[in-house]
Amino acid sequence: MSTVDDGNSSSGAEFEVFLSFRGPDTRLNFTDCLYHSLDKAGIQVFKDDENIRKGKKIEGELLRVIESSKIYLPVFSRNYASSKWCLHELTHMLKCSSKANDKVILPIFYDVNPDDVKLKTRLYSNALKKHEKKFSCNQIRQWKEALTKVSKIKGWDMKDKGHGEIINIIVDEVLTKLMKRMRNLPNHLVGIHDHVEAIMDMLNKGSHDVHYLVIHGMGGIGKTTLASAIFNQMSSQFQGCSFLSDIREFAQQGRIVDLQKQLLSRFSKVDL
Repeated sequence: MSTVDDGNSSSGAEFEVFLSFRGPDTRLNFTDCLYHSLDKAGIQVFKDDENIRKGKKIEGELLRVIESSKIYLPVFSRNYASSKWCLHELTHMLKCSSKANDKVILPIFYDVNPDDVKLKTRLYSNALKKHEKKFSCNQIRQWKEALTKVSKIKGWDMKDKGHGEIINIIVDEVLTKLMKRMRNLPNHLVGIHDHVEAIMDMLNKGSHDVHYLVIHGMGGIGKTTLASAIFNQMSSQFQGCSFLSDIREFAQQGRIVDLQKQLLSRFSKVDL
């Protein structure tokens, strides 16, 4: 799990998605399910938890993680605006996304309405009034601006929606934004984990060298499934990736050119 306390929060850590949420509200339910769904899809996601923050050093680490991430997922819950940490994160997310075209905020309205985040109701407005006792007018103004701007971004309203349904939609959208192509695999694959780990060790995960790996054996024993699992786990490390299957069938039908076009189109993002 990629959190501050697991040793992955150094300034050199690379994350694709930053999850911002109010711990007591959603840590053990929606956000936990969303995190694991994103992680299972091969997305490098940072799940922030304000309960483990300690001092300015952690604050600096959080800001660096935000700056390196490409997708921001603020989970607006009833007590989100009561947390100075959440408001700091949201302000920095907005700042980073406004400076780079490849960074995007995708808001999730968990148990609030967009109007609450727009400060049109008392919910978030009252929370900001309490902050006025401890923070400057300029800081409060920045937080208000961040909330109102992000609330206008198209996101997901959780009202009357099942968590699983929305989480699947969010994962698909994030994959699209990151231009990842995941291989669909059956659930509850038996005995594949050890094989995946063994191959990952052989590939020397994290190495920048070029590797070739051949998986051979009789038909029907799961070679393609294993290759797909490896592809899912590693694809997030590359800007471009492609999985070509049924190569023998294409070759026997004289359709190698079709495979070449398929490969090139995934990297050029153009249908050939």
